[in-house]
Amino acid sequence: MAQANDSDRAVGPGPTFPFKSTESSERTVSERELEKLKNDRILVSDFKQKKIEMEAQKNWDLFYKRNTTNFFKDRHWTTREFEELKACRKFDAQKLIMLEAGCGVGNCIFPLLEEDLNIFIYACDFSPRAVQFVKENHLYCSEQCLAFQCDLTKDDLKATIPEESLHVVTLVFVLSAIHPDKMRHALENIHKVLKVGGIVLFRDYGLYDHAMLRFKSASKLGENFYVRQDGTRSFFFSREYLANLFHQAGFHTLVNEYVLRETVNKREGLCVPRVFLQGKFQKCTRNACQ
Repeated sequence: MAQANDSDRAVGPGPTFPFKSTESSERTVSERELEKLKNDRILVSDFKQKKIEMEAQKNWDLFYKRNTTNFFKDRHWTTREFEELKACRKFDAQKLIMLEAGCGVGNCIFPLLEEDLNIFIYACDFSPRAVQFVKENHLYCSEQCLAFQCDLTKDDLKATIPEESLHVVTLVFVLSAIHPDKMRHALENIHKVLKVGGIVLFRDYGLYDHAMLRFKSASKLGENFYVRQDGTRSFFFSREYLANLFHQAGFHTLVNEYVLRETVNKREGLCVPRVFLQGKFQKCTRNACQ
């Protein structure tokens, strides 16, 4: 899985750092925007929703077939924004063991591997085609990386990754593509392979992001949950919803904040508000989250 599609891709696939502002409260929306959301009550039929769920992997595979490795930019910002990718080591020579959950075609993996030789990255994605692109990259090295196909909502990560072996998991623009009923299970799956005290570094779409307001009528699957024209889906998180979701899965919140910025498209004369949620969630010591 990866960041964006039709509605959100019209204003760019993702943020460029640094961000304009970080806030504890959600974006203030206009009366016109609120009215649009209030009147958007038509839900996709149950039959079509089941079909979309059944074809979720197929739709992501088709996305990568169309776009290959050319759509998303490499994420050279991750170590600047998430200092835990370096700071979590107890000593300089310690090898960092991490998982990139929803790795796409490797836009996060390969910049990290180029920057840090003392790292091993497990990389999984829902799409077999995306995983194949990772393996075909000239920077892919089995001594530093293991890419594998995985559905976080049903495949056991422990089949590939030793239990409680990871220092860090990155979950960037991934959880929003999963049905809300299955999000907790995905986080519990990740919880099992993290060390106690390990960190999940999270980034995804926030409530009232411009992409949310662009969805047309009859694209709504549920509250804050929408389907794009190509069948991929996007959920828009509030801070409260996200914190509760991680808490139920056994994590403690370290950071959970909105990131507000504007994306400028000079060619089309657009300046639109973007809202993202950025979080850092720690696997609790045993019984600490009860």
